[in-house]
Amino acid sequence: MQDKEIIQKWKQGLSKNQLATMYKRQYNQEIKIIRSTVRHRHDGRYISNYEALAYVERVIYKYLKGKANENTKSN
Repeated sequence: MQDKEIIQKWKQGLSKNQLATMYKRQYNQEIKIIRSTVRHRHDGRYISNYEALAYVERVIYKYLKGKANENTKSN
């Protein structure tokens, strides 16, 4: 899930916890696909819901901080 998708779904009204669950599911699914080959069976690491929530909060914070900077520049 890209940062733009996270912001878009957050604007649509999804909570941070719901977004974190979605992000975790998609991320871990990608890791599972990578690990399915013998050569890469130890690559990557699954993330917990807490780690996914931290990522989602970081993305939202960057978005809000960038938006606040735009408002201060225009004044």
